[in-house]
Amino acid sequence: MKVKTDNFTVVIFGANSDLAARKLYPSLYELAQWGHLPDQYRIIGVGRSALSNEDFRSLVHEKLLTFSPGIVLDEFSFKAFCSRFFYVKLDFKDFDSYQDLYKEVMAVSHEASLCEHILYYLATPPDLAPVIIRNLDQAGLGGKKESCGGWIKIIVEKPYGRDLETARQLNVVIGEVFREDQIFRIDHYLGKEPVQNIMVFRFSNGIFEPLWTRNFIANVEITIAEDFGIRDRGTFYEEAGLLRDIIQNHALQLLAAVAMEPPVNLSADSVRDEKAKVLRSIRPFTAATAGESVILGQYEGYRAEKNVAPDSTVETFAALKFYIDNWRWKDVPFFVKAGKNLAETQTRIVITFKCPPQNYFGPAESCSYTSNQVILSIQPEETIALRFGAKRPGEAVITDPVYMKFDYKTSFAEEGMTPYHRLLLDAIAGEQMNFIRQDSVEHSWEIVDAIRESVQGTPSEPYPIHSSGPESAARIYS
Repeated sequence: MKVKTDNFTVVIFGANSDLAARKLYPSLYELAQWGHLPDQYRIIGVGRSALSNEDFRSLVHEKLLTFSPGIVLDEFSFKAFCSRFFYVKLDFKDFDSYQDLYKEVMAVSHEASLCEHILYYLATPPDLAPVIIRNLDQAGLGGKKESCGGWIKIIVEKPYGRDLETARQLNVVIGEVFREDQIFRIDHYLGKEPVQNIMVFRFSNGIFEPLWTRNFIANVEITIAEDFGIRDRGTFYEEAGLLRDIIQNHALQLLAAVAMEPPVNLSADSVRDEKAKVLRSIRPFTAATAGESVILGQYEGYRAEKNVAPDSTVETFAALKFYIDNWRWKDVPFFVKAGKNLAETQTRIVITFKCPPQNYFGPAESCSYTSNQVILSIQPEETIALRFGAKRPGEAVITDPVYMKFDYKTSFAEEGMTPYHRLLLDAIAGEQMNFIRQDSVEHSWEIVDAIRESVQGTPSEPYPIHSSGPESAARIYS
């Protein structure tokens, strides 16, 4: 069903960024083509470069044709879309230049209601977020000013700080200018259809939810692997590393979705309450337990990448063992593996069930070869598979694992939205369920900071490109 929204203005800080070119402009264009955007809207790009409106429209045109050529089918509607774009040159750290943005936001007919509803999108480096937010407030464009009497919202890209202290500082700054119901901390993983389906799969199917406990589940394995390196993100990775880039957000959000309790209802706060409880219940990492629960690695050749220090110790791989100390999950290990330049690109969650009390059809001590599993594949496949044991044809009673599989692409005629389609629409509509709340951000940083402290001084282990990671990572699963 098409969702029509209020007339609004989108203000994109970092209008010349790679994120804007590859994700935001194509998503906004397709939402307009599909009829999800209102009759009146406009997009103001903000950046340091000196561009006229026409220059900016030409730039957007060029970026769309470069990164998303297949979506531009109608030149007339494409030009109409580009006519919605305006540009403001702005030094993010110079308050005076925000007056130009104020004038551009307000230079609209009130009859069109365009300045009544404003969505800010910070497609900028994270250290600029506090500066931008403070200057918006001083310029009369903050969330609590409500300049034209309508809604004002802000989308903030990850990472939210670089540790618990800076995350809290950012939350204080943004909380002074925007209310929590106006803040949308985006993690694009939460916009993926298979991730959104985890809750539906669990809580709408009576055959699974009763088994979703420590009584029946042996372990949970979450893998976020990429078969490529850091590409041109050397500067960022030297500051962040994989723990900050992947574990603090994507991995812990997937873990929370799998492990959460049933929410009281489907309101955003009820769902996010349960996810926050999971994060708060994760057993703390210490130096004494790190050897059994943390392995960090660095792919061979990382130090030769552009903008990387020749003696860098930054991790590009992590294998971790989490425990959730609550009634449902006590002593069930959650294995998380994430890394760059691994053998293949895949994101999946494997829930492995305990063996039956007596194994008639294999070694008495193990049923691992045919253990029951639910396999939630998020990318590149979007599937859900159920693994169980079946007798191999023939006289001998030999058991083999077999699979029943559901595939989004073959099961549904309608193609799902990309994460940025979905999350942009959610933010415009004010739906926060698939965005991260302040408390979850801080709980996640507490976990990651504890991991980093527990292995402080331990070098990242080298591993070959396109391998499964360091050999020592295998001991995490024992």
